[in-house]
Amino acid sequence: MLQRGQVLCLMACLCHCTRITARRVTVNIPALKWAQRTLCNSTGVKLPGTDDDQVIRDSADQRRYNSNLPVHDVAIVGGGMVGMALASSLAHQPLTNKLNIAIIDSNPEVLNGGYIKKEDPPDPRVSTVTPATISFFKDIGAWKYVEQHRHAYFDKMQVWDYSGLGYTRYNARDINKEVLGCVVENKVLHQSLLSSFQHAAFQQKVYPSRLSSMTMQPNPSSSPHGSLAKLELSDGNSFYAKLVVGADGSKSRVKELAAINSTGWKYSQNAIICSVEHAGENQSAWQRFLPNGPIALLPVGDNFSNIVWTMSPEESSSRKSMSEVDFLMEVNSALDNGYGPRPKSLPPLPFSWPTSDTTLSANECFEVPPKVTKLASERMVFPLSLNHANSYASKRVVLIGDAAHTVHPLAGQGVNMGFGDAFCLSKVIAEGIALGYDIGEVTLLKRYESERKPANLAMMAILDGFQKAYSIDFGPFNALRASAFQGANFISPLKRYIISYASGEQQFPFFA
Repeated sequence: MLQRGQVLCLMACLCHCTRITARRVTVNIPALKWAQRTLCNSTGVKLPGTDDDQVIRDSADQRRYNSNLPVHDVAIVGGGMVGMALASSLAHQPLTNKLNIAIIDSNPEVLNGGYIKKEDPPDPRVSTVTPATISFFKDIGAWKYVEQHRHAYFDKMQVWDYSGLGYTRYNARDINKEVLGCVVENKVLHQSLLSSFQHAAFQQKVYPSRLSSMTMQPNPSSSPHGSLAKLELSDGNSFYAKLVVGADGSKSRVKELAAINSTGWKYSQNAIICSVEHAGENQSAWQRFLPNGPIALLPVGDNFSNIVWTMSPEESSSRKSMSEVDFLMEVNSALDNGYGPRPKSLPPLPFSWPTSDTTLSANECFEVPPKVTKLASERMVFPLSLNHANSYASKRVVLIGDAAHTVHPLAGQGVNMGFGDAFCLSKVIAEGIALGYDIGEVTLLKRYESERKPANLAMMAILDGFQKAYSIDFGPFNALRASAFQGANFISPLKRYIISYASGEQQFPFFA
């Protein structure tokens, strides 16, 4: 087991912002300090705006229960990718497939799906799913539907610095895997989860509406629905639920009604996303760190790729409105020698590392990404921020996905964190049923929180560290970042650990 100083050292390498050392390291990253405070709060300190025993406020003057209203075991508010992943997971587990599930979402396309034409260019909204997420999708019968549509596995990735001082190559073979990940359009992921859910023998009710109110009424002994949450919808429908799952995004209505506070900040950055076309097929993932934010080029299948480019709001406004020719010139410049020279092949480290343990990608030369020849979609702009719920779980309420956490998109980990939430919560619900627990009891739901909060905070701290590190453009600091690239490329155990962690197959020991 690594000591805490060594773990922080690993995180510093990942952030490319401090030297590699075996001594204890102090990293001045706000998200790390905040993560430690949040972990302490999750282990016994009450948080403002929450109450484990009574998050949904009881009121003595509430109307008595209406025994004619339907009762659902689980009400999932939000039928997007993460909410649908939870529903599908519950539908495919023997202990949970008898539950009565309600899904609430006002978007008709979210709940009805849509026809995806193979000849259409890819949608700019894509996700890079990890091997861990792929395994989850296979377990719930959704991946076979993904493979019926356009998707792109990749087994290589190159990351480099605009200064030209360093680069790192990653290869799935470094950890004896076939792929590092797969890039899939969000609409394909959602449609696949919906198909998996709809093909399961499962008791479900879909409410095409919005959540208006959520209350916990008194618990009269004569009530058959004592201590259940009552949900009222914008279309006039009402029902009771044993468990309410907030999967309704960063502006979660469930989180608001449950009075769960959040901590976070804005980055003063926007991301431009779009689909582009090449002369040939792109089979690798590419990411270059620029002075104002990273640019990523991700394969999406055929001759298409996806661009995710972080920059200032002023730059995003200009680049969104400029001509296609000018925009493509700037993209190709940003992915090649704009802002600085191409890196040269890295020299070996000043100390020797066992040759037998060298990763296959350590000696790979720097490659220039394929040129972008055409814009294949509209350019979309999103503001970037970090946000984390102070609590994930309370009496009859639990948060998953963006309702619990939002992160910087530079590593494409946001949706994988949400799918991890869905997998974990479905597992905890199944365990609760096996042990005879009320699935809405906070003691059970806190098991989910205790597993997911440390994992999510670790990833959030790392991504925030990346963002902070590349907010500094200073010669000596640039050299330190280049040293971190070199260390990540040649120190084999570290490199394998980074790949395994990014693949969702390993956690940092400090947060485990």
